[in-house]
Amino acid sequence: MASNEVQDDDDGMDEFMDKFKTQNYKNAFSEDNWEEEFDRIPMFMKKAPEEIDPQKYPELACLQAILHDEDRPPEEQAKSLKDEGNAYFKEKNYEKAILSYTAGLKKKCGDQELDTVLLTNRAAAHFYLGNMRSAFNDAAAAKKIKPDHLKALIRGAQSCIELRNFADAVQWCDEGLKAHPTDKKLQELRAAADKHKRAKERDSRKAKIKQKKLLAEKEALLTAIKNRGIKLFQSLKPRPSGSNSEDEDEGSSAAISQLSLDGLSSQEATGAQVFLDEQGSLHWPVLFLYPEHQQTDFISAFSEKDCFLDHLAIMFGEELPPWDMDKKYHPKNLQLYFEDEEKDTLYQVNQETSLLKVLTHKRFFVKSGTPSFIVLAKNSSFSKQFFTGKTIRSL
Repeated sequence: MASNEVQDDDDGMDEFMDKFKTQNYKNAFSEDNWEEEFDRIPMFMKKAPEEIDPQKYPELACLQAILHDEDRPPEEQAKSLKDEGNAYFKEKNYEKAILSYTAGLKKKCGDQELDTVLLTNRAAAHFYLGNMRSAFNDAAAAKKIKPDHLKALIRGAQSCIELRNFADAVQWCDEGLKAHPTDKKLQELRAAADKHKRAKERDSRKAKIKQKKLLAEKEALLTAIKNRGIKLFQSLKPRPSGSNSEDEDEGSSAAISQLSLDGLSSQEATGAQVFLDEQGSLHWPVLFLYPEHQQTDFISAFSEKDCFLDHLAIMFGEELPPWDMDKKYHPKNLQLYFEDEEKDTLYQVNQETSLLKVLTHKRFFVKSGTPSFIVLAKNSSFSKQFFTGKTIRSL
């Protein structure tokens, strides 16, 4: 009798299965896109969608509504938001993880353990986004709630290292190792932080020594310039109208800068600056201007002991510049001047004069750290026109 009942049950199952041979299941996946449809089921999703469309993901929208149900107790809501944040974190969607953890903290559930976890998890998300200051702040807040929380201590130490606050990182590790003396991660972090701290202190000492040496060299340079009576120039403020020549002289004196490092900065593209050699001689960057052809020459280290002919003979010796089509610019046919712009005066410089003698002239001012000179061809039509309205004096 029992065997007959079993047989009847088998016949019913066979009849049920036979239906699928002749008709399709109404809610079955399609053969063409079954994988896509399968991925829409929350349990089997590999990754949550960026935006949850209730029409496209009804089951997921339903679950989200349950998670964010405001009628549930705050602690339960905070826990659900923590789990949601963890899911985003695993997908490396750290921005959304931060939003979930933040929403959980806003519930103010009163559970210190849960709040600490939310803070340390949010610190981790900030850390992986490179927001080190925010990561540190969250770790510090978590540590304030639970001073011995291991993950908070680790994340705080890591953030300090990334922020290059190595001394603070060592302190965080030391506090952590008091509560967790055998934790390998804290031990590794402390060793790394201490190594970086020592290197930073060493580099700081080296930088201070270097800075002190540079300052001493610049002070020696300024002293050498001052002792020679060389004047550095600053821009003049506009003079009031009707001022007399005495006022002008006082104004120009006021325009001469107090000797300072800023007054020695060259504005040339090479960045060359005056320097003092081991023998105590000054070497200046010098600019030669050729207004007739709108050309320039630049000598980066012109010794104060050199005369101008030493350099002009090299620049215009065997081969003349390509812009000198008339072959006028050879050393014996050149005239050298420096300009006193304030008095519209040109001072002619003998080529055999040393640079030092010119620099110490009462009307010569070094502008932008670079002495400059005008070079003209003798008796040229351009020089005659150039001299118009200017006073010409010999050095």
